[in-house]
Amino acid sequence: MSQKDSTASQTPDQTAGPAEQFRQERVARIRAMGADQTLKDTAQAFTVASTRAGYSYNFNWMGRPIIQYPQDMIALQEIIWEMRPDVVVETGIAHGGSLIFSASMLELLGGDGFVLGLDIDIRAHNRAAIEAHPMSKRIRMIQGSSIDDAVAEQVRRELAGRGNPLVVLDSNHTHAHVLRELELYSPLVRKGGWLVVFDTVVENMPGDFYPDRPWGLGDNPMTAVDAFLKDNDRFVIDEAMDARLSVSMAPRGYLRCVKD
Repeated sequence: MSQKDSTASQTPDQTAGPAEQFRQERVARIRAMGADQTLKDTAQAFTVASTRAGYSYNFNWMGRPIIQYPQDMIALQEIIWEMRPDVVVETGIAHGGSLIFSASMLELLGGDGFVLGLDIDIRAHNRAAIEAHPMSKRIRMIQGSSIDDAVAEQVRRELAGRGNPLVVLDSNHTHAHVLRELELYSPLVRKGGWLVVFDTVVENMPGDFYPDRPWGLGDNPMTAVDAFLKDNDRFVIDEAMDARLSVSMAPRGYLRCVKD
């Protein structure tokens, strides 16, 4: 959703063509959804119940588990199609479905774009499956902590000569870890690009929801985003994205880069 969309009139211009009227109607609908507290409450109830049920583990992309909500997958494909990045940098690999998703979008765009995945532990069976996949030709992987300075430097070397990367953060979800990822990888993103931070939803969940995790209420990706934005005016939260998705693992985590 562009800034133009988010500020457009709620009343479609009847003198505009059908495509523009459709766009204006969508903008008005999304604005109304963003103000609909009943819808927000219903979406939140579904998010809590579905997360507890393990809903995100139900889906594959081109044969590999992706561990994402479909709403966020749709949002990412729109971002990739609009932005046309020459590299997608992703922290967190797991089964590789997200890498393959991004690689397949780059394949549709053509060119020589690739996905660079980082993970502290790329398990052998997952690496083998990713490397055997048809989309592996557009995938590179680095094993190591995403907040290790040496790994960040390796990423910068891999991106040498590339000017339009998309960054997606989805690894360790503690405040300190995500904030450091933001500090290391946000400079890669250029004006007009995107930086997506997943699992900001942790802050919206019940306080006792993650008893066996190092993250939770007050210590999670959303608190890291808030801290990051206090000192960084290059990025803004795309609030219209939250309104139109309703259900997302990245509320307030879709960040647009508005300055070089």
